[in-house]
Amino acid sequence: MPKHAFLGMGIMGAAMAANLGRSGLVTNVWNRTTTNPGIQIAKKAGCNVTKSIEEAVNNVDFIFICVSDAPDVEKVLFSSEGVVENAKKGSLIIDFSTIGTKAAKSLGLRLKEIGLRFLDAPVSGGDSGARNGSLTIMVGGTDKDFSDSLTLLKVLGKNIHHCGPVGSGQAVKLVNQILCGINMVALSEAMRLAEIQEIDPNLVVEICSTGAAGSWALSNLGPKMIQSDFSAGFKVKDMLKDLRLVNEELSGRENFSGVNLAQKLFELAITTFPQGQGGLKGTQSMVLAYKNGLQNKLP
Repeated sequence: MPKHAFLGMGIMGAAMAANLGRSGLVTNVWNRTTTNPGIQIAKKAGCNVTKSIEEAVNNVDFIFICVSDAPDVEKVLFSSEGVVENAKKGSLIIDFSTIGTKAAKSLGLRLKEIGLRFLDAPVSGGDSGARNGSLTIMVGGTDKDFSDSLTLLKVLGKNIHHCGPVGSGQAVKLVNQILCGINMVALSEAMRLAEIQEIDPNLVVEICSTGAAGSWALSNLGPKMIQSDFSAGFKVKDMLKDLRLVNEELSGRENFSGVNLAQKLFELAITTFPQGQGGLKGTQSMVLAYKNGLQNKLP
């Protein structure tokens, strides 16, 4: 039976690893911070907790990674105690992190040169999608590597798409993040207008979700806004990182005003929390920028 390793036990990674464990797949898990609660989530689902990357990837066939940014992925892969030094040749590395198109292409080439296979496979669907195994997974890589991984990916997601060669999954994910970021602007303004007009915001979710304005964010994050639940399914700091990657991909060729507006409003939302905490809140916390009138300070 193939063996698997999952590196990164954050909100998404722990839930995804747990789904592999519950499916009866032999899965080693590792996290840089040993006190992370995600480790226990994976352990209770039947995963094997390891103390090092070396122990996690020893003699496994599939290596999954889910961390924050490109430098984190690079460290997991290429540090002296990382994947490259310890994985067997021919292992398939599947990175679920959002790192941008350029980084994915660069990593893919470097890994290919040393006999390791690579898929970039960023995901969408939030923490609920990770827990329920209903994620959308955007995959870049060769036809064979995609085919070899498809059975495993189906444990983790319901909508799995082969987007093209390495880097293509990241390309589609950046498009996805534009939609998510700017949609949050619209949702925040809609909730603020309902408040100004003294309309029950629950009506906004109930009614608008059924028409042309319906969206995943309205149905899933609208109720959290109403309940002042700003816990993170997807953190503001991670959305800001993704919007930064969009601008890096543009490389100054064009100015996307919607992306820039979303960035500024997420940054304003951060300021509504005690120092250092705002970036760890969910993206629905953007609504606080409007509740506090901070959007009026924008140029």
